[in-house]
This record gives sequence, C-alpha cells and structure tokens, in this order.
Amino acid sequence: MSMGMGAPGRRPARGGKIKGPKRVGLDVSIDQMWARLAKAIGHIQNHDISKLSYEEHYRYAYNLVLYQQGDMLYSGVRKLIEEHLVKLCIEKIVPAFPPGGPSSVPPGIIIPVMLRQQQEKARQQQKAARGAATASVKGKAKSSSLYPQADLIIGQETTDSASSEDDVMGVGVSAAQGAGDRADMVARSQAGERLLKAVSEVWQDHCACMSKLREVLKYVDRVYVAQAEVRPIWDLGLELFRDTLLRSTRFAIDHRLYTTLLTQIQIEREGSVINRSAVKSNIDMLNSLNPPKHWDGTTKSMMYKIEFEPAFLATSEEFYKVEAEKMLDGGDAIRYLRHVERRFEEEDTRVAVYLSSQTNAPLRSLLERCLLSKHLQTIVDMPGSGLVTMLDDNRIEDLERLYRLFRRADGLQVLKLGLKAYVNAKGKIINTAVETTSKAATPVKDEAGGAATSQASTPQAATAIKWVEDVLAFKSRFDRLLPVSFHDDKGCEVSINEAFETFVNSNPRAPEFISLFIDENLKKGLKGKTEEEVDQVLDQTITVFRFLHEKDVFERYYKGHLAKRMLQGRSVSDDAERGMMAKLKVECGHGYVQKLQGMLNDMKVSEETMAAFNESIRKSGRPMPFDLSVNVLTSTYWPISAQAQTCTMPAVMMDARQAFERYYQSRHSGRLLTWHPNHGNADVRVTFKSRKHELNVSTYALVVLLVFEDVDEGLSLSFQELQSSTGISMADLQRTLQSLACAKYKILLKEPKGREVGTADRFSFNHGFQCNLARIKIAQVAARVESASERKETTEKVEEERKNQVEACIVRVMKDRKTMTHNDLVNEVIRQLSSRFGPSPTLVKRRIESLIDREYLERSENMNVYNYQA
Repeated sequence: MSMGMGAPGRRPARGGKIKGPKRVGLDVSIDQMWARLAKAIGHIQNHDISKLSYEEHYRYAYNLVLYQQGDMLYSGVRKLIEEHLVKLCIEKIVPAFPPGGPSSVPPGIIIPVMLRQQQEKARQQQKAARGAATASVKGKAKSSSLYPQADLIIGQETTDSASSEDDVMGVGVSAAQGAGDRADMVARSQAGERLLKAVSEVWQDHCACMSKLREVLKYVDRVYVAQAEVRPIWDLGLELFRDTLLRSTRFAIDHRLYTTLLTQIQIEREGSVINRSAVKSNIDMLNSLNPPKHWDGTTKSMMYKIEFEPAFLATSEEFYKVEAEKMLDGGDAIRYLRHVERRFEEEDTRVAVYLSSQTNAPLRSLLERCLLSKHLQTIVDMPGSGLVTMLDDNRIEDLERLYRLFRRADGLQVLKLGLKAYVNAKGKIINTAVETTSKAATPVKDEAGGAATSQASTPQAATAIKWVEDVLAFKSRFDRLLPVSFHDDKGCEVSINEAFETFVNSNPRAPEFISLFIDENLKKGLKGKTEEEVDQVLDQTITVFRFLHEKDVFERYYKGHLAKRMLQGRSVSDDAERGMMAKLKVECGHGYVQKLQGMLNDMKVSEETMAAFNESIRKSGRPMPFDLSVNVLTSTYWPISAQAQTCTMPAVMMDARQAFERYYQSRHSGRLLTWHPNHGNADVRVTFKSRKHELNVSTYALVVLLVFEDVDEGLSLSFQELQSSTGISMADLQRTLQSLACAKYKILLKEPKGREVGTADRFSFNHGFQCNLARIKIAQVAARVESASERKETTEKVEEERKNQVEACIVRVMKDRKTMTHNDLVNEVIRQLSSRFGPSPTLVKRRIESLIDREYLERSENMNVYNYQA
C-alpha cells in the first residue's frame, strides 16, 4: 500500500478536489467494511502496511460516509487511536517513568497542574468576586497570581484534597530548598532523559501513523468533517494524544514531563551535560499541541506557551534569585558581572537550540530583573570590586561589561550617579592636596634668580601647576574610558563633565591656577615640541577651562600673565599665543579675547615703530650709546596702572627716552606716553675682578647697578641712599635689591646677611663675584601665585568689572526688547553672561535699580515691568 507521509504537526493542504470512486452497489456489508478498515488501521499503527491497498480502504471509508455511517466511522477511528495511545503509553512511556511518583517535584522546580475542577472552582469564585469583592480583596487576589493561566507548584506535593485557596487561585509557593545533592541530580538527569526519549519516540510514532491514516480517510475530512462540524482526522489525533496520553489521569504523564523538562534545564544550568535533542523534540511536541478549551470556551495558545513557558519562567526566576543572592554574598562584583554575562549567553543559546523563540523576550526580561535590576546599587557599591575599584584599576573590559549589562537593565542612571560620585570624591582629594601643599609652602622670597629658570618658579607655583596636571591626567583617564568602556554614551559623558565642573569650581583658585599653567607652558614648557604637541597641550587646557564658571576671573589672570610674557620676551612663539586665543574665542566669543588680541597687536605695532625709530636715528647721524627698545601699549588693553612709576634714570637713559618721545610725538601728535620702567629689562656688561659678565636684569636693577658705578671699592650705600638716588618705591626697591643681593647670583653684598631686605641694610658692589657663565639672567623677585591680599584686590576688581558688564548687558537687552518683565530680564541677562560668569539674580536686580536711578530704565504702571528710556 502506498501511503503519503505528512510532516508531523502539519495539517494537510486542502487545495485540490478529491473525487471518490464511482458509486456502485455494496458488495460487502457496513459491518464488514468497518471491520476491514479497522484491521487496516491496526496494521498502519503497527507499521505493517506492505500488503494493504490504499484504493480499497479509501473506498471503504468513502462508502461508509456515503451511506450515512460517518458517525460510526469517526467514533470508531477515535476509539482505535485512543486504544493505541494507551498501549504505547503502557509499553514505552510508563517503564521510563523517573522514580518518585507524579507528585514528587525536585526542589526549585515549578510545574503547572491544570486541574479542571480547580479551574472551574476558580472561575466561580472570580465570577462571584466581580460583584462583591472589595478593592483590597481584589488587590490580594491579583498579587497572589504570578501566572493566572496555570497552577504552579514549587518543589512540594499537591493533592486534590490538600489544595489550598492559593492553589485554586493559581499559585502554591514554598521557599526554594537549594540545589540538591549532586549525585541525585545526575540520577535524575539520566532518568529524565529516558522519559523524554520515550515520549518523543511515541510522539513520532503517533505522527507517522496519523499521517498515513489521514491519507486513507481523506474523504472523511473532505465531506463528513464539514457536515458534522468535528475536528479533521489530523487534529483529532493531536487532541487524543494530548488528552488520552499526556493528560491521562491514570499516568499523569504531563506532570512528569514538565517536571523532567524543567529538571533537565536546571541540571544544565548547574554545569552538567544533558541530551538537548531529547529536550528539543519534546518542546517541539508541546508547540504542536493546543491546550484544552478554557472555561470561557476559547483556546489561548499552544501547550508550550500556556503551560510550559509560565512554569519555565517561574522556575528560572526562582533559580536566578537564589543564585544572585548567593553570588553577591561572595562580595566580588567583577566575578558576578562576568557570571551574569555568561548566563545571558547560555540562555540565548538555550532558546536558539531547544526552546521556542517566543520565550526569548520574557526570559531576557527575567534575567535582567533577577540578576541586575534588583542589585544595581549593590554591584556599584561593592567594596573592593565595585565601580570604584574598576575605575581605580583602569579595568577597561570590566567597565565595558558593567556598562553593557546596566544598559540592558535600565540601570544607567545608577551608573551615572556612581561615576559622578567617583569623580567628585577624587576631585576633592586633588583639591585637598593643593590646600595642604599651599599651607606648607614657604613665602616666595628666596633663590629667585635660580628658580626663575626652573619649571615652576616657586613652591606655590609648582602646586598650581601640579593641580592642573592632576586634573588633566584625571580627565584624560575618562576621555580614554568613555569611547571604549562606556560606548561614548552621552549621559555618562554629561555626568562625568558635571562632576568635573563641580570639583574644579570648588577650588576658588582654579582660574588663577589654569592661567598659570598656560603661562608656564607658553613661556618655556613647549620649547622643542612639535606644533601637534603644542596644540594638544592647549586643547587639554581648554577642556579644564570649559568647566570654569568664573571665566572673567580667568581672563584677568590670563591678561596679567600674557603681559609679563610679552614684555619680558619669554613667549615661546606668537603663533602659539594666537592659537590659544583662537581656542578661547571659540569657547567664549570675540568679545572675550578682544583685549588679548589688542595686546598682541600692540607688540607687533611696537616692533614696527622701533624699526622706524632706529632707521631715523641712523639717518640722523647721531647714534645712541646703546640699543633702545620701547613697547608702546594701549592702556585699555593692558593690565597696567595708568599712573607712571617713579624712577630717577641716569642721564644717558633719559637722553634716549626723550629722543624716542620726540620721534613718537612727531608721528602721533596729541598722544601722551606714560613710562613704566618696572616692566622693562636690560642687558648690561659688568666688569668684575675675575672676568666680564653680561647680565640680563630688570630696568630697576640696571638703575641700581649704575648708582654703584661711581662708588669706590669697599664702600657701601644704605637702603635710604639707594632709594634717594633711584627714586624707586620702597616695595619695588626691596624686590630689586633682593634679586641682586639675596638670590643665587649675588651681584651686590648685603649687610647684615640674610634673605630679607630691610630699610636699615647696607649694600656694596661684589667685585669678587665669580661664575662660569658668561651670560647670567637675574630675574626680579615676584610671587608667581597671588598672596591673600593680592587675591582680595583681584576679587574686588573683578566684582567691579562684573557690575559694568551686567549693566551693559541689561542696556543691550532692553534697547532691543524695549519692555520686559523683571523675571524675563533677569533670566536673559544671566543667559547672555553665562559664558563669562554666573551673575546672581540679586546682582542683576541691584544693577537694574542703579540703571533706574540713572534714568536708563523706568518702571511701568505694573511695577514688575521695565521700559527702556532712549
């Protein structure tokens, strides 16, 4: 007999029309036809079909339907299938039952027990509750049902007589009892594998039989099934397999099957090897079977989705809850995250190999909830292995794993808060170290000459430089981590930058320190470096500058440092200076660097002016006794007092000064030159007993040395005599004499000896001075870092400048808007000035009142609204 083989679980196509044989008179009775057909069905079920005639038995089925015997035929086939399934169950499945009986559930395993009586009882209770239950009772019923479509039992025995109210409502829960004995699990694995293979074998056998039987009874499907509104033969076979075999009240195979499947999966999770093929075949079987109709008359889904998957997820949740708590108790977050990552990979593989793809989403959600979401803060705060340790040890891969897992569990907010706390804590340490070092640093009044050629001129300056270097190094660490470990996450970047901004601005001297760092690099620190390296240093500095709130304070310090570099000729290059200004312009706008650019332009114009002056001297035929260089500076650009500095210059210097003034006035009539010799320097050749030396000194030092030109050897001058001869102020003269008599190169001798210069001291020229260097630089003693009084003065000046800037901004805004409410005006002024500093609402309010008093603004009838007065 030639029989078509249909794929298991696939219903036959209903495309073509099936024609029955020509209707003829019956040559055999109805009973004989059924008997022969039933015998043939038996041969099909026993896989003995070699001598069967397809056409003959198809005709028997056709005639039975044709002569109104479809009911008898359908019920007879149903009975034969049921009997065959019971036989297969007894012969193949029952002998493979694991030990322990149907109610024996391993610890941690949750199985569905679909008891129709309980469902019906639950339905009646729910129906009654809809009309009478209170809100609290409804809330309790809702919370007690994890999976309302299946009764769940966790590792305990359940009987009809002992079922609790919770069991009827859908849940019976007991505490997890641990992993169990290893040997027992191995035995369960082997026993479970036997059962799975047996069930799979019976399922495959049944599908093969039903495929052949469907071909023989094709006319029944075509005619009788539609008339009688019953299931097609294939679907009948699936239904009988489910109800007669799996749901047998006699053998409870479904109970044992679910227990075995879940146990096999749990055994695999614990590291043992299982027969995945056997598990997959049974999972595929469940995916092919519909569950019985529910009490509401609808069929929800396949048995896998409605029964197995809820049990699988509940078992998985219990397993991973226990595992997470146990591993976290070990106190190793790094090891835990690696384990979690491996668990995700294992479960992905499990779904791909033998579970249904529809389980992937709820399973991943479960893993994220049990392994990550509930423990995010614990992982981050874990001592010795949490976020702090990962960052301290620069564990790039572990940080990347932490970020990736936290992202999938919606835990990035916890990570961002952890990053912010870490940066703030480390930043506080950096700031504290600066405060400690600053207090320990001695006053900057000694060894200035030698220190002037070192990397940082004073201990306090070195502290400032180190603070910026520490901040840059710290920021560079996160710049390297962000793209690799945190996938360039913008949220993490914002949190890190906010933390840097907080701790940088918590150091009140940050603007001064940053300016000093730039000064140190643009002065001499960049010599010998390529343009790329120069640009890299400047870019790093701009990164820290960007965090500053008080950018106007930085501007004031930067102008002072720039002025010294320009006037002392110590800038590494004009291109480097302009490059730095270009970066500041990008950050703060053209107005921020306007005066700085004016300073550079003054230096360029001064060079051109001196070239023209020297040319005029050459043409005049009256050469000067020495080379003169004058920098003509615009007073509004430079941080220099407009008041002239007193200094009695020697006649030769005065002649040169007057010659330049005459030349300048001839080119720029009406301009007034105010001389500041305290910012000048000179190269002077001095003859000592041993040899001649060329000294680079300040202009004040040159004036002092020229006084000693007429003093005989062995004679000395008092401090008062020097002050009277030079006209230099006391403070400037003290610093000048300190650089000449108390520093590394002692050009003058002081009595009494010491590092401080007093008004009672006497000074003499050191004719016996010796040094191997032909050219010696003697720097003026000056503190690189501001003293407390100087810082107070700077703060006062900045506050005064801020008042003017706020008023100017208010006038600009009101001139454009004409009328504004108080809050709108305050907010707009704060917004526009935020790139320079953060004005307080109180400051803005006071400046508004000042402008009202001076009639730039007026209040309208509504006192909260201002009008601009042209």
